[in-house]
Amino acid sequence: MQNVMSPGPLLDARGHLVEAGWAPSEVKTYRRSAVKAPKFRLKEWDYYCVLTPEYGIALTVADNGYMGLLGVSWLDFTTPSEVTENVMLPFPMGKLGLPSSADSGDVVVSKGKARFEFRHVDGGRRLIVDYPAFDHGKGLHADLFLESPADDRIAIATPFPKAPRSFYYNQKVNCLPATGTVRVGSQQFAFAPEVAFGVLDWGRGVWTYDNTWYWGSASGLVNGERFGFNIGYGFGDTTAASENIVFVNGVAHKLDRLAFEIPRTYDGAPWNFTSNDGRFEMKFEPIIDRAAKFDVGVLRSIQHQVFGRFTGTVGLDDGTSVEVRDLLGFAEEVRNRW
Repeated sequence: MQNVMSPGPLLDARGHLVEAGWAPSEVKTYRRSAVKAPKFRLKEWDYYCVLTPEYGIALTVADNGYMGLLGVSWLDFTTPSEVTENVMLPFPMGKLGLPSSADSGDVVVSKGKARFEFRHVDGGRRLIVDYPAFDHGKGLHADLFLESPADDRIAIATPFPKAPRSFYYNQKVNCLPATGTVRVGSQQFAFAPEVAFGVLDWGRGVWTYDNTWYWGSASGLVNGERFGFNIGYGFGDTTAASENIVFVNGVAHKLDRLAFEIPRTYDGAPWNFTSNDGRFEMKFEPIIDRAAKFDVGVLRSIQHQVFGRFTGTVGLDDGTSVEVRDLLGFAEEVRNRW
């Protein structure tokens, strides 16, 4: 049994999680001022990934206490190739003003000539990025509208064993139809809602020092219906709930536990995903490994975010099965000491 959280504050007066578990909406209220850990331990980020069959973009605004980050990845699935560039922000410690809700409040951050805007507008979200220095001065400009239907999502509160003031409050919002353009250098790329879908990864929490996580996500059309999933594990105490879930036309179908079977060499060999109850059985064919390594003294991050296509079967709550073929998405392994 997985605990479904009830509405109320996320943290109590001691900075401890009031309740661990999951919900299909933002039922818990997060307040930065309620956190009782040092500011440099608190980590907040908004991450958007918007993909089409031929290309895609990933955008990050993160305040990790002693380090902030503005990140852009441009993905070309036909070549295939990717360009990732980050602007580092020293010791933001809350100065980025990231909102306390995934459903309200805007993100507007500038560093030098780079400017990121994640805004709530009527019917959805608008992502605007100006990054003149991107890819050796080619420059990147993005203006995308993500329609935000009143869908179910995964909102999950995870505690960490033996660290009562550590927690992770995370929301994943899948299957957001995208409209707009991205210009890279002199080339312009169109995003149309029939083929372009976005996901929001909204994270707020106090993490312990050494963690490895596994995350996978996909959004698109299957049998003419909006279909997506979020899968993952690897950190914290997930006894109360896993983050594994499937969405069909905005309705959530909760899954239990699953495992990532990853080739150790990241050489393009297929990945496999299997669940303890047989409801999620998937093969993943990699296209691009967006690998990154950051190692400075006590701070270390080794990332493999791999984009590719999922094929397999998913069992829904009513017992029916959905056949998935070549659904574009990503899966990752990230090891952090931070």
